[in-house]
Amino acid sequence: MTNRRGFLVKGLFSLPFLSLANAFGQTKAAKKPIVISTWDSGIPVNEAAMEILKNSSGRALDAVEKGANNIEDAINCCVGLGGNPDREGKVTLDACIMDEKMNCGGVAFMENIKHPISVARKVMEDTPHVLLVGDGARQFAIEKGFKVEDDKLSKDAENAYKNWLQKSEYKPIKNIELEQNKAMQKGKGPFAPQMLENGEFNHDTMALLALDNSGNLSGACTTSGMGFKMRGRVGDSPIIGAGLYVDNEVGACTGSGQGEEVIRIAGAAMVVEFMRQGKSPEAACKMAVERLVKINPKKAKDFQVGLIALNKNGQYGAYAVNPGFVFSVTTAPGNGKVIKAKSHFS
Repeated sequence: MTNRRGFLVKGLFSLPFLSLANAFGQTKAAKKPIVISTWDSGIPVNEAAMEILKNSSGRALDAVEKGANNIEDAINCCVGLGGNPDREGKVTLDACIMDEKMNCGGVAFMENIKHPISVARKVMEDTPHVLLVGDGARQFAIEKGFKVEDDKLSKDAENAYKNWLQKSEYKPIKNIELEQNKAMQKGKGPFAPQMLENGEFNHDTMALLALDNSGNLSGACTTSGMGFKMRGRVGDSPIIGAGLYVDNEVGACTGSGQGEEVIRIAGAAMVVEFMRQGKSPEAACKMAVERLVKINPKKAKDFQVGLIALNKNGQYGAYAVNPGFVFSVTTAPGNGKVIKAKSHFS
């Protein structure tokens, strides 16, 4: 499966990794525009967004949509129609978007539509609603002119799914949830694994934030969700306030990781509120992560959540539960940098 590390264009690994102290501890004079995104696969995503922002009139909203479209077009383990399917072998997509005026839209559990972030924008702009799901989201997309794609899995996803079926010994059974505890005790059952076969955490959402030349913020979040999840499972990615939040007076936050945990604390909104209190983006992300870990410190050692934030002044920061989370920062075409985030556990 093409993962976030394998996804990058050649030459990415020659990019310098910066310490957080140098990267955003002294960003008081940060210049606009700026794009930040989750993971090192954010380098080409940011570059696509910067094509919009390099123009003085380029809008952050257009930039984050274009950036998200970039990875939705690729074959990636955890984003777009090429991603890992649910436990029934179907790829379902979640996404949301939010602009500088607190307009927002999202889609969840949507099938066969290539660009969920663009459908989410249509929900925001063309309906009185914030979130459409399932068949309703798909039908809305069709009505708006989006093409229905076939439901054939990508080669990588098909191989990963077959391996998961074999290892989990999963077969669709009516009311199988009644046997979950027994199956869990045996280490088997229809459960999404915490880790992918390559050892990485099983939830690499692509999320990005942008500040344009006019000083306006926007954000976007798109994912195929946790691979081999229960049919109908939705994480934090399409949920405003959890997976994404933008307040143009203060700043914006988004992230990647185990969505259930982020929903539990309304993670993105919490980070923005900490920034409203005067905390730096890094400090705000850290405080939210610490709130999350406090719920169950033992459990927190076994999952990943990484949060990124960008304030109105162009300062940015990040923090994660466990080591391994990185994020990408771009301030001009071609100058993207990958930064290792600090974490609660080291």
